[in-house]
Amino acid sequence: MKPIKSLYILAAGTLCLSLSNSLLAQATSDTANVPDSGSPVGQAPVRQEAQPEVQAISDIGGVLTPRGKLVLEPSLQYSHASVNRLTFRGIEILSTLLIGVFEAEDADRDTWTAAMTGRLGVTDRLELELKVPYVYRDDALFATVATTEGQQEFDISRDISSNGLGDIEAAIHYQLNSGQNGWPYFVGNLRYKSTTGEGPFDIRRDSDGIERELATGSGFHSVEPSITMLFPSDPAVYFANLGYLYNIKDDVNKQITDEIRIGEVDPGDAIRLSFGMAYAINERSSFTLGFKNDFIDDTKTEFIGSNGNSTTQSSRSLNIASLLLGWSYQLSPKTSVNLGLELGISDDAPDTVLTLRVPFGVN
Repeated sequence: MKPIKSLYILAAGTLCLSLSNSLLAQATSDTANVPDSGSPVGQAPVRQEAQPEVQAISDIGGVLTPRGKLVLEPSLQYSHASVNRLTFRGIEILSTLLIGVFEAEDADRDTWTAAMTGRLGVTDRLELELKVPYVYRDDALFATVATTEGQQEFDISRDISSNGLGDIEAAIHYQLNSGQNGWPYFVGNLRYKSTTGEGPFDIRRDSDGIERELATGSGFHSVEPSITMLFPSDPAVYFANLGYLYNIKDDVNKQITDEIRIGEVDPGDAIRLSFGMAYAINERSSFTLGFKNDFIDDTKTEFIGSNGNSTTQSSRSLNIASLLLGWSYQLSPKTSVNLGLELGISDDAPDTVLTLRVPFGVN
């Protein structure tokens, strides 16, 4: 049963990292007072209604692309997560007498994601989006296992990396209202994530079921409906997003070792929440301050033994909370540079996620 447990933790950990890879990164604002050249002398110019532009937190459904316009957005994201853990499994007879096993683990996980995103304005209220990512991952693990009596002690060290196509995503965004009379703007979003990347159960493993390469995708189809609120208050824009990530379960049916086969896997769904403020410094620059939290339910995995008996085990749920910082600079009317930073503030969140985006209009 011990190999099954260790394999389960490895597979579930890889899956949760893949699922958590998904997450938000930018937001800004730009509302302007346009003078009315036809206003009488001495009378205040008429204030023109303008939609806010949110560019420095992506994936929350910001301002939509105007009808007939195409925006391309190359991006580069770096994510770092580290684990430094000391675990004791055994019996404590006295505070100075322990009988059991100590395990010390130090793991560093780095992920680079280069992506090209295209957004097309179908109407002034309807936008289509397509994102194609390419992923490079590198994991370094060092672990020491020793008994308290010194009968055995050994080290485990490995450094593996993989790269390849990630999970292609498609989304549709629709602006629900006009934002008149002091109302905020509401945008409905629907995002679909494919399985074009190599999933955690598709990679090569050794005879003990230990991975020899890293997954570049989650391995499961997912659908995420969400709603975004944007409230302009010149020179700031307040934003909030609430979504539900539904991961579709699948019968994996993969033989991992001679004794173990993976049956049905039901990845945990997630409730996703983010909110914050984007503030315009001047006509070209703005910064963003926000918070996001993903509550990921446990993943249920079916293990089938060589004798045909099966057992279902569940991973623990995850709480991924991050502080969001963003900066945006308008290079030209059609091109801007956006830099987003996520700082993990919960144990399950990556330590840092840094994203650089350069959206530009094609026509």
